[in-house]
Amino acid sequence: MATLLKFYRPFFPIRFPNSVRTIRLTSHHSHTLFFKLKPKKSSLIRCTRLSSLSSPQPSVPSSSAELWLYNTMSRKKEVFKPKVEGLVGMYVCGVTAYDLSHIGHARVYVTFDVLYRYLRHLGCEVRYVRNFTDVDDKIIARANKLGEDPISLSRRYCEEFRQDMIYLNCLPPSVEPRVSDHMLQIIDMIKQILDNGYAYSVDGDVYFNVDKFPEYGQLSGRKLEDNRAGERVAVDSRKQNPADFALWKAAKEGEPCWESPWGLGRPGWHIECSAMSAAHLGYSFDIHGGGMDLVFPHHENEIAQSCAACKQSNISYWIHNGFVTIDSEKMSKSLGNFFTIRQVIDLYHPLALRLFLMGTHYRSPINYSDGQLESASDRIFYIYQTLHDCENVLSQNEVAIRVDSIPPDTANCVNNFQNIFEASMSDDLHTSVVLAAISDPLKAINDLLHTRKGKRQDLRMESLTALERIIRNVLTVLGLMPTSYSEVLQQLKEKALKRAKLTEDQVLKKIEERTAARRNKEYEKSDLIRKDLAAVGIALMDCGEGTTWRPAVPLALQEQQVTAT
Repeated sequence: MATLLKFYRPFFPIRFPNSVRTIRLTSHHSHTLFFKLKPKKSSLIRCTRLSSLSSPQPSVPSSSAELWLYNTMSRKKEVFKPKVEGLVGMYVCGVTAYDLSHIGHARVYVTFDVLYRYLRHLGCEVRYVRNFTDVDDKIIARANKLGEDPISLSRRYCEEFRQDMIYLNCLPPSVEPRVSDHMLQIIDMIKQILDNGYAYSVDGDVYFNVDKFPEYGQLSGRKLEDNRAGERVAVDSRKQNPADFALWKAAKEGEPCWESPWGLGRPGWHIECSAMSAAHLGYSFDIHGGGMDLVFPHHENEIAQSCAACKQSNISYWIHNGFVTIDSEKMSKSLGNFFTIRQVIDLYHPLALRLFLMGTHYRSPINYSDGQLESASDRIFYIYQTLHDCENVLSQNEVAIRVDSIPPDTANCVNNFQNIFEASMSDDLHTSVVLAAISDPLKAINDLLHTRKGKRQDLRMESLTALERIIRNVLTVLGLMPTSYSEVLQQLKEKALKRAKLTEDQVLKKIEERTAARRNKEYEKSDLIRKDLAAVGIALMDCGEGTTWRPAVPLALQEQQVTAT
């Protein structure tokens, strides 16, 4: 059986004249910081089973479905077969931490959180590595602008990103390496690339020689003669080929820098992920993921670097998600057309944002709009309200539940939903199909709860239990299961009030006015109050106990959606 390499320590020893390595950081304040790092006793790679790196995982496969994933390298869907049965190594490129993350970032990490969760659902033991870039041109520029130390600024935004992931209910990765903590591994890898003849040094800079790597372009499908200097890489006349990219950059005044065999400097953007993925997963692992914008040049360059350092380098599946767009243009910080996660969740519940991001297949572009967020918020309120009502009824009926004796109609509904879930998720994570299919079991629950026929059905409690259980299990795999239905429902109502620029007291006062108007047969006034509230996303519901309210899509957006369809 195959094994995965674990890059426990620096791959190749660096030969410095002294036994102590020195790292120097120069800041914009013209101070120089020295850090002495003692080399570890052993710097040799060793092979080990990935199972020795395990964290708590499901011990028994919960599904026998065969998973198919689209591989950017082969440009087709392939059956997923890990290098070691039951064990999966997955690396996802993380954020460059110099500002709050936008919802384009959210889509990347929700996508791979879903994959992470589904692999675990299938019984796999997953080592999920997601890095932080905390040494980069953009970080340095932002730090200089704010008069802050670049590493400190980046660490602060790393923590902000972690908080965003908690809001979005993303599971923490197994490891979250930072560039600044992996300088020895990065330097060692660059040295090996040089020793193997794939790079050259010029005046303290080190460049990868793309002409020495004939396979360059295999991931993106680009021909070498069509390549230009990659993103974040300035055109340099010293390069042997304009497409050559920096592995190491000579130090500049006011930038953080580290000692290396080529002088003071810092790593190029691409080398960091090759070194960190090798450090935590080995050169051969299963899945490498990220946004579609990383296919070229970042992932293309990663492949070249890793193969140049180690001929046995091999990643089985390259997986990329599509963009979040605004007016069909990619959302990005560089274009200035972005909304941060914090801006969105200030008005919409984070789980509504997560639902929105999963409502389109992960490889397709998804267009951001207020209408889409309103629809997602409305949908998730309906899901949780239905489950909350179901939970209340079940808690009031303390009877022996025989889930194995549910009526045929309920059994068919449960089995159909389970089959759609497994078939859709195993077909390259079609979350949108699953979210659509959840309508049937939710409708079945509402029929059992609220209709005369449903309330009289035999084995009603057993049916409710079975339906609630399958929905809860699916929501858990999708990362949409809250800790408390009632708590999230209240939060959804608070967000709706904020969007409507109303307080709950104001809404309740409007309800009282409408009740009085109806009592006085002032139906025109009554209808106007209902319509005015509906216009700002507050729907009134009349029932035997009186009138209540719930969030809804504002009338104008509803009309736009009808027109669009």
